[in-house]
Amino acid sequence: MEQYYKELLRFLGRKLGDAQDAADIAQEAYVRVLDRNGDCAITQPRAFLFRAALNLCIDLHRSRRGAQVAPIDAEAEGVACAAPLQDERLYRRQQLARLERALQELPSACRQAFLLRQVEGMSYDEIASRLGISADMVGKHLARALRHCRTRMRAWESEGGCPPGGAGGRR
Repeated sequence: MEQYYKELLRFLGRKLGDAQDAADIAQEAYVRVLDRNGDCAITQPRAFLFRAALNLCIDLHRSRRGAQVAPIDAEAEGVACAAPLQDERLYRRQQLARLERALQELPSACRQAFLLRQVEGMSYDEIASRLGISADMVGKHLARALRHCRTRMRAWESEGGCPPGGAGGRR
């Protein structure tokens, strides 16, 4: 399915009008297709991949449209409750520790590509130049990192505990 990547990226670029969004959607489409739990083979992989990408475009559009709608009672929603905020902070710290642990499990180049993209906001070409690899390899590293992190986060979440080594601790 990797042979469709550039074509998918061009298609999404035209559809979305934004190269960054197109790259993000393409990457997520690949991850979703690769992560699927299907027992039957995909007979038309290109069509399947493009449909997944289109569905993600629709989700992106809906989320952006929904984010612009103001709540009916904005004042009531602005009132904070201390206990849920503390629970939310604890949960976010646990998730961050889990993510850090999952990233440490990745090969160095894969982890660097992920961090340059997600933290630094660099483009595929910028990452490729920085790491001395092709933009296609950057895409492969990013898909691998996302797939790995998603798998590990789900596993740890279902176990209900922190990753081995404690909250973010290294083995």
